[in-house]
Amino acid sequence: MFHANRFTELVVDAGEDAQDVRILLVPYRAEEITIPADVTPERVPTHIVDYSEAEQTDEQLFQEISKANVICIVYSVNNKKSIEKVTSHWIPLITENTDKDSRVPLILVGNKSDLVEHSSMETILPIMNQYSEIETCVECSAKNLKNISELFYYAQKAVLHPTGPLYCPEKKDMKPLCVKALTRIFKVSDLDNDGILNDNELNFFQRTCFNTPLEPQALEDVKNVVRKNLNDGVCDNGLTLKGFLFLHTLFIQRGRHETTWTVLRRFGYDDDLELNQDYLFPPLKIPPDCTTELNHNAYLFLQSIFDKHDKDRDCALSPEELRDLFDVFPYMPWGPDVNNTVCTNDQGWITYQGYLSQWTLTTYLDVQRCLEYLGYLGYSIIAEQESQASGITVTRDKKIDLQKKQTQRSVFRCNVFGDIGSGKSGFLQAFLGRDLMRQKMIREEHRSYYAISTTYVYGQEKYLLLHEVFPDIDYLSDADMACDIVCLIYDVSNPYSFEYCAKVFKQYFMDSKTPCMMIAAKSDLPEIKQMYGCSPLEFCRRHKMPPPQSFTCNTAAAPSRDIYTKLATMAMYPHVSQADLKSSTFWLRASVGATVFAVLGFTMYRVLLKPR
Repeated sequence: MFHANRFTELVVDAGEDAQDVRILLVPYRAEEITIPADVTPERVPTHIVDYSEAEQTDEQLFQEISKANVICIVYSVNNKKSIEKVTSHWIPLITENTDKDSRVPLILVGNKSDLVEHSSMETILPIMNQYSEIETCVECSAKNLKNISELFYYAQKAVLHPTGPLYCPEKKDMKPLCVKALTRIFKVSDLDNDGILNDNELNFFQRTCFNTPLEPQALEDVKNVVRKNLNDGVCDNGLTLKGFLFLHTLFIQRGRHETTWTVLRRFGYDDDLELNQDYLFPPLKIPPDCTTELNHNAYLFLQSIFDKHDKDRDCALSPEELRDLFDVFPYMPWGPDVNNTVCTNDQGWITYQGYLSQWTLTTYLDVQRCLEYLGYLGYSIIAEQESQASGITVTRDKKIDLQKKQTQRSVFRCNVFGDIGSGKSGFLQAFLGRDLMRQKMIREEHRSYYAISTTYVYGQEKYLLLHEVFPDIDYLSDADMACDIVCLIYDVSNPYSFEYCAKVFKQYFMDSKTPCMMIAAKSDLPEIKQMYGCSPLEFCRRHKMPPPQSFTCNTAAAPSRDIYTKLATMAMYPHVSQADLKSSTFWLRASVGATVFAVLGFTMYRVLLKPR
């Protein structure tokens, strides 16, 4: 079956999820052979295709090389010229006909071992060290079938569990990309963020990757191996990052690449040690007029991540804690603008509420990015879910909510319109509890056009998302129109400010079913008559809108949140009649208990932290 001076090619075609493998062999020309999955160690079907120099052209050979996933070069152990031809002919030929960035793994096969009593390994080892694409060398005998099955095993293994991406033989150490991937895996698995994998975390990791826990003695044996070889590999009876990396280096050096590959693939990595796109972006169908929100399981997971990194238990993330949280990301996902999008403490650090609000905002505006971020954090693994998509709720069509006059949604979008200088930015920042003095400290390059926080409607916590729309009335997009409620802001001290609001309403919202509210901003300043055909109050009456709501953020204490509760209530109940909107009893019922619920929510979080 194997012949000296002949080129043997094994093409292992690992299809999706490694369900199919093709192997091409080249002794004398033979028909294609298929080895069933149930008789191979890796449980993968194997196709063997023969090649013959005598019967086939170079072009046909090059085509087979281009299809190959692994190539075996067969030499005769008792023929020096045959060995020399490996480096003088076959490896250069393969290199010329394969992509430099995706080199095919090679296996050297020393045939006719039954004819000699010595091994050819001393001659072959320098060749293996010279060419990193050579995975291994196997000496066999086609006559007595010695190591033939092992040959197929190594051929499959070279494709399914290649050494190249993991390990550098010259340096005898793992490659940087492999170290980076395993470091992220360690940090995701370190559930309490103490820099050590304790027995519970190691067992969870073991079950996650291999579907079976480690016996106590086996766990202790693993740690003992690390202790013997590394001074700081075990600390407080737990495995450190150095110990974790050492174990995987040991696995690879002992030929157990499949162990490391199983771990890498379980945590979403592909053959190039990049996170797989299918892992980061699982399918999620979103019909028109539907929105996306985080569900209860996702919020629980994100709360645990916050708790994991809030080391000083102050219910806020310092810049250092935030960097630590996002250390498992390939880049920093939150910029300085996020601190002006959500609630922060007096030091400007993102609070627990602000942290959850930003995740809610990302899910609502860009759910694909949210899926990606949850993937980096290891949501599907830690939460033991099929994918990140299981953490997303797709709401029902808004038209159905209107028909049924009720909604289960938790996030409502308010688009804020107003002319330049009308007070839109101040209105957004006031929602986050910032008065005018604090707003003046915000740098222009860190400005945000969004603000999101929670408010309470009839005792139910809801997220209100405010979006400041660019004031150019002639360039409003469909996204600028898509919202649950419209907020029209004018400056009471500017006689020409209201005209913009009137034009926007008449041009875009007069005939829509989207509720609108007029805001008389900067109410601490003297009110000047608006240069428009009618007063703002009369305009609202004509168009069956609530009367203009006075608002200012130039206050000694935190600005009032009553107006935001009204906006959330109108967004949640767009079918409410004009008479109800004018009723003070309606607004009282809507806002009752808001402060109590807000304080209770914060207090409960502090209480939950104490026993941890």
